[in-house]
Amino acid sequence: MLNLVRKDFIALKSSFWMSLMYLVVFSVAFIPKMSSSIHLVGIYTAFATIMLGTMIDIKHHNHNFLVTLPIKRKQIVLAKYVSAIIYTVVGVLASYGIHLLVNLYFPELNKPDYSIKDILGPVGITLVLTSIYLPLFYAFSKKGAAIINGIFLILLIALAQPTAIFMNLIREEGSSSSQIFYLVLAGLSLLFMASYYITAKLFTRKDL
Repeated sequence: MLNLVRKDFIALKSSFWMSLMYLVVFSVAFIPKMSSSIHLVGIYTAFATIMLGTMIDIKHHNHNFLVTLPIKRKQIVLAKYVSAIIYTVVGVLASYGIHLLVNLYFPELNKPDYSIKDILGPVGITLVLTSIYLPLFYAFSKKGAAIINGIFLILLIALAQPTAIFMNLIREEGSSSSQIFYLVLAGLSLLFMASYYITAKLFTRKDL
């Protein structure tokens, strides 16, 4: 399974500049204007990279090749979910690093101090989006990929304001909201695992 994860990173290597471009563009667009920019930059960068990875699979017919190998389809799907987690964590941490540099070199922007919730929040939201996206991707594959990606791009735009409001409420409530926040994250983790099992079943039954 580790080799399948490595395959995803090797496939993404030639397009890695696009992920960096996402990070730069979203940072320039959101950091000067929004107090919740750390959340949006992390979510947008991570999820755009996940979508990029699936489009590379379609372009190079990777799944058609992988199913001919002596590996289970469940392992192929699991590797994709593991890759999505890695993309998410790296994307959100990259956003966090940029915001720390902004706070250091551009204090006039008055960005708030960030906590562990400002990292875990975007990670959780991205994994929810992934939990919905990957079953659809494996169900419709190249036939519906363009439509699915278009819908999720619109959804990302629509989520910008609700995400900002939610994370600001969490920050303002302070420690009183911590228990609820971590319970929500636990629920999101269960959703992510349930999504994997659904996707594995869909892909196992799918004719390529």
